[in-house]
Amino acid sequence: MSSKPLGVIKEIVETAGMAVSFAHEDLVFLDHNGFLLQFTDNDKEVLIHLNAEADKEVISRDVGQLAESAVSHDMRFVQGSFYSLYEEEDDSIRIEFDEAC
Repeated sequence: MSSKPLGVIKEIVETAGMAVSFAHEDLVFLDHNGFLLQFTDNDKEVLIHLNAEADKEVISRDVGQLAESAVSHDMRFVQGSFYSLYEEEDDSIRIEFDEAC
């Protein structure tokens, strides 16, 4: 996997009024957990995974802002799957992805 454009993603996210809180491997977590981003093999395409428990109306607005910001950076955001977050006993976080939500 090639080097991913985290700097470009950070700029897109900030232009949309949000902030990156953490990046781990191919996942990018934002300052809220309504959705998270995942790099793909295509450096111009990023998946948006939606939190199954988040307000769909708010997410839709935020995803729209990201998509608008991405266009000026020659990037494309594509809908991924839904996910849920679970706190483990050792204070780590487990993420489960689910296509049908």
